[in-house]
Amino acid sequence: MNELHLRVYTNRSELVLPDGTIQYFQEGGMSQAAKIRYKKIAVELSTGYLERQILFCRDYSSNLDFLALSQAHKYFLDRLVQSVTSEVGRALVGLSILQLCIKAIEPEQSIRLHKGSTATRDFSWCDGISMRSLDKQYITPVLRKYELLRLNADGFMMTRSLAENYPYSSVYKANMRGARSEWVSLVEAIEKDEVVSEIALRYLLSQLLNQADNFRRLALQTIENLTLFLEATVIDKGISLSLILRHINQSDYAARLMEIAMHSLMQAMQEYQVFPDSLLKPLSQMRSANKKHGNIGDIELLEDRQIVEAWDAKYGKSYLRDEIEELSEKLEVHPAVRKAGFVTSLEAERIDELMPRCHEIEEIFGISLEIVTFKEWVGLQFARTLAEETTTEQELASAWLIAYTESLAQRRREIAPIDEPCYQWLLKLNETLTIK
Repeated sequence: MNELHLRVYTNRSELVLPDGTIQYFQEGGMSQAAKIRYKKIAVELSTGYLERQILFCRDYSSNLDFLALSQAHKYFLDRLVQSVTSEVGRALVGLSILQLCIKAIEPEQSIRLHKGSTATRDFSWCDGISMRSLDKQYITPVLRKYELLRLNADGFMMTRSLAENYPYSSVYKANMRGARSEWVSLVEAIEKDEVVSEIALRYLLSQLLNQADNFRRLALQTIENLTLFLEATVIDKGISLSLILRHINQSDYAARLMEIAMHSLMQAMQEYQVFPDSLLKPLSQMRSANKKHGNIGDIELLEDRQIVEAWDAKYGKSYLRDEIEELSEKLEVHPAVRKAGFVTSLEAERIDELMPRCHEIEEIFGISLEIVTFKEWVGLQFARTLAEETTTEQELASAWLIAYTESLAQRRREIAPIDEPCYQWLLKLNETLTIK
């Protein structure tokens, strides 16, 4: 196996991949094929492609599905966003957005070749396109409009380190500030067709939306309104449950909010050391409670990294025959489990039919298996907490509302790393808290 390297000649560059494959990049004026690709990309961007993607991520989060992205690729995208400070990282995030747009619109266009021109005085690759022009006209203005990145109006491609006359690869030598290695890994994955570019673009935009200034202002306002609500109201289990249920049922993608609400209550319980020997597992990504991801449920308690308690949220589903059989299969590879259950938003159907199988599973695996409504589950957790005498009902009810609000406000990403855009959820919660 060769080491990846770049050969540079007077009229071309050759990128030699570790498997010996060579990618040729001829220098010169834009080819006719490159002009056609560039025109297609420019037309799509000029008619609002990026803005449509941002609005889709902001307003239709229930339709987002990131399961096609590997954990490694999510990590690269997360690191790009997390690397952004007031001083560094913005150009690489902006460039990643541009490259993902290009590949989503025109898969045949290389995202390594950032320069293309018909003018003989300018450096150009025959198959390259002018990323600087695309950025200045269609990328930076939109990112500035939605306050996703604080960028100079001239665009991130004015950054000198992005303008070297070499193809973008892991041997691109310019000194880039920010998550350089993650960006390089992302470029390689995109060029190898390991990433679905539009899905990766939406994931990246979703993460930026969660951190945008207008989101932070809304988050701060919502937390302030919660503080005022708690100061003006004598909170108990019923009030907190009623408020959270109202928010869930009036919001888009209520099933995910039910998971977050359950996890938030367990966060509050952990704060009061209700299960001192167990650790609450961070909130899983939506729709990941399956065998592939090693989950049993949406909410899990761990001891020595083994799942000992698991609850699976079932919003809008009342008949659980298939889920019970799937649980039985999962328990075969999770011997440490002591308690598992399903939490439904509706009264469970044909429960008498299911109970014999539930008792059988309990005996086989030595666990406690429960099927309860969300309201019943909340009651069980409050009773469990109050039995420990570590807190009062009012304190737990308040802590639950705080954990729920702060999770949606992206203030608890270590324990509640919510990937979905939370803007609309926070708007609705803000409205719910201020209803007289």
